[in-house]
Amino acid sequence: MTSSTDLAALLCSRLCHDMLSPVGALSNGVELLADEKNPEMRARCLELLEQSARVSADKLKFFRLAYGAAGGYGDAVPADEPRALVQSLARGNGRVTLNWTVAAPSLAKPAVKVLLNLAAIGLDALPRGGTLDVGAEVREGATEIVVRASGAKIAFDEAIGHALEGRIAEEALTTRTAPAHMIRLLAEELGGGLQFALADDALVMGAVLPQG
Repeated sequence: MTSSTDLAALLCSRLCHDMLSPVGALSNGVELLADEKNPEMRARCLELLEQSARVSADKLKFFRLAYGAAGGYGDAVPADEPRALVQSLARGNGRVTLNWTVAAPSLAKPAVKVLLNLAAIGLDALPRGGTLDVGAEVREGATEIVVRASGAKIAFDEAIGHALEGRIAEEALTTRTAPAHMIRLLAEELGGGLQFALADDALVMGAVLPQG
């Protein structure tokens, strides 16, 4: 049985894994800058440092809302916040086009958490690029979320699908499947649920989250 402490540890490990590359690039860039005397090369090092710092900050902001308590917000988060975070992740893969369809000015924190994690799963499914469609609307007392990743090659670990559907053994959870397991638990707590459909050229994931 996976405890809340175990799940938190898996999510922390996932965060550390994803932060290792940009933070490592920052460290390497500082070392290169300290030894470099050529003005052009120093300017290039500064550009790389700025890029790595931006990526690091974007990822930390993403994890704050996707995994954390999102302190500083009320019960709802302005929709522009998750949009900016998903856009920042999509920039990391220059071959992904993001289509954002969220009309509501704000979304409840649990909905934002689910949306961000589904979007991250969708982006991971597009290693060769493609299109990520993210939509959400609030109606009849529930938030409905749809994320569609489409491209020439969809890479989707079936264990993540099992976690989304609640069909994975908790002792078998890994850093890769923990986010999907977390949002499934969250959806169940709200009286809602998650679902997904996979084809050769598309992955569609959805959530229905009752409010209140």
